[in-house]
Amino acid sequence: MTEWLLSLAPWQQALAGTAFTYFMTALGAGLVFFFKEIKKEVLNLMLGFASGVMIAASFWSLLDPAITKAEENGDIAWLVVSIGFGLGGVFLYIADKTLPHMHFGPQHEKEGLPTHLKRTILLVFSITLHNIPEGLAVGVAFGAASTADNPTAAVLAAISVALGIGIQNFPEGAAVSIPLRQEGLSRTKAFIYGQASGIVEPIAGVIGAVLVTRVTILLPYALAFAAGAMIYVVVEELIPEAQQTLSSKRHFAVFGVMLGFIIMMVLDVALG
Repeated sequence: MTEWLLSLAPWQQALAGTAFTYFMTALGAGLVFFFKEIKKEVLNLMLGFASGVMIAASFWSLLDPAITKAEENGDIAWLVVSIGFGLGGVFLYIADKTLPHMHFGPQHEKEGLPTHLKRTILLVFSITLHNIPEGLAVGVAFGAASTADNPTAAVLAAISVALGIGIQNFPEGAAVSIPLRQEGLSRTKAFIYGQASGIVEPIAGVIGAVLVTRVTILLPYALAFAAGAMIYVVVEELIPEAQQTLSSKRHFAVFGVMLGFIIMMVLDVALG
């Protein structure tokens, strides 16, 4: 598999990686055909798991390589990474306040510009917003591999990012489709909307890969940017959502975070 990926252009590698993450989202969304509801503690575990994967990927797969690349370029590493990381958070903040969406919490809080779109569409937009930095992270990782001294090791590291995000996309897909089923949608419509939330990942992945390969000086900034965007999603959305429950059940989210972090760390260290 590695040899096949090495024979592809960076944007094709990114497309292949994000096609896998999208497939995992669709696979998770398919659980709606087998389950009509999802227990709150299970949902908390899923959200926590996704948070743990994204936190670990932010450092092991993005920030650490960004620091190394900035040092190789002769830049002030901490400044470059700080700028990129901060811009990632600002970008998601602006998108959060601009893109109409609705949170999955009991309050169904709306954010973004005023709109007359249906509530189900707004719920899907909420998860779609999360998937932008995930796809970008995969794309930038594969783009970085094209400039690495050891392309094989770099591609393996990018594969670990795709695997980690794909694994957490499985429960995330279910966390979209099953609540939509509870909103009154048919199983088929809930699945269609659930898998659709992952379509943005291949788009963001290809854009990320093309950008860093065309303008290589942006690579450390782009890696840090993706990390900042993912951390923003975790802190602003996933963890607060997982904590909207009885205090006696909040530990499910905590264990999910720890499990997700461990799995992503092991993948990155073992493959990278």
